[in-house]
Amino acid sequence: MIVSSDINRRKFLKTTCGTIASLGVSSLSPVMSFAKDKSMPLRIGYLPITDATPILIAHYHRYFHEEGLDVARPIKVRRWSTLTESFFSNKFNVTHMLFPIPIWMRFNRKFPVKVVAWNHMNGSAITVKANSGIEAFKDLAGKQIAVPYWYSMHNIILQMGLKKAGLKPVIKPESAPLEPNEVNLFILPPPEMPSALVANKIDGFIVAEPYNAIAELKIKAKILRFTGDMWKNHPCCVVVMNEKHIQSNPVFTQKVVNAIVRAQLWINKNPEKTAYILSKEGGKYLPVSHKTLTQVFTGYDQSVYGTGNVPHAIRHPLWNVQRIGFQPYPYPSATQFIMSEMRHTLMEGDTRFLKSIHIENSAKDLVNDSFVRHAILSVGGIHQFMTSDLKMSDPWNREEILDI
Repeated sequence: MIVSSDINRRKFLKTTCGTIASLGVSSLSPVMSFAKDKSMPLRIGYLPITDATPILIAHYHRYFHEEGLDVARPIKVRRWSTLTESFFSNKFNVTHMLFPIPIWMRFNRKFPVKVVAWNHMNGSAITVKANSGIEAFKDLAGKQIAVPYWYSMHNIILQMGLKKAGLKPVIKPESAPLEPNEVNLFILPPPEMPSALVANKIDGFIVAEPYNAIAELKIKAKILRFTGDMWKNHPCCVVVMNEKHIQSNPVFTQKVVNAIVRAQLWINKNPEKTAYILSKEGGKYLPVSHKTLTQVFTGYDQSVYGTGNVPHAIRHPLWNVQRIGFQPYPYPSATQFIMSEMRHTLMEGDTRFLKSIHIENSAKDLVNDSFVRHAILSVGGIHQFMTSDLKMSDPWNREEILDI
């Protein structure tokens, strides 16, 4: 059954109550579902990037409130390390994280984190200065490239591209000499990347939006490749919660996921309105202009990035992907691929734990998809999130498509 994103509240809650009951907890009446859930306040932390969009839109449209949750305005933090440590300490009980971070948290730090949904797809790019002479991956030889975090989709995808071009990613002091085939990688907080590029401290960066769009509009930088054009509709940030909270309060968990799924559906139907809500002129969730965010949510023009342009940032127009996309279901094939690829990705720190995990079993252990399945069914089914890789006959599974 197809329903709009602004679904009838009572109808939605009747469906939700049934799905919650199937999880083994008591069903709530539609009226009582609007009552405050006093069991646990919802504490949200986020980085001011578009990766956080569904959580922020769910807050703006009061979807969490409509679910009966006690929620304050989400709190901005500047670095992934800060967000991670805040989640460790239970300052935040719901947040978005780069997919590799909860893998590290659960299997290295033994922290009971669970992925409960995808937060967004694609939404990142590799950006270089316009006059740098960098037109393809091979031109990154001998260059300094910033990544936002070692345990990031950005680091994984960048290194896939470098290796295919015959280059060797290394981690060296910035002043250290590089071999002709080496590319030096280092961590830089996303907000600092555009200014570092214009100051010639780096030769390029890979990061989430809106910092690629900021560099395009403010310093006339160029997109080398969109990551969604390298790995079709790849996950980037995921929604995470503490497994202990999930087990002790599945009703709370279902309500959180319901709100986020509703937000994703609304975003897909209203990309330009989403850009305004997030902007400093609108809801002030991101310290970024409406113009810049409009570039993120609508700026994927073949005439600008496709064939005939240098660099050639979009090479797969038939994939029919978006610059940033939203689909909440955590496909197991993607989780397994990420775990496998992390074993071959250069990072600082002890990564031996990646060699010891059983990928298929660990992927199942990391992700709890029961709540998001119920939430998706409550808004009309996964076909509401039509993406070009969705199999009509088997929508809960997909094949990962990559062409670096």
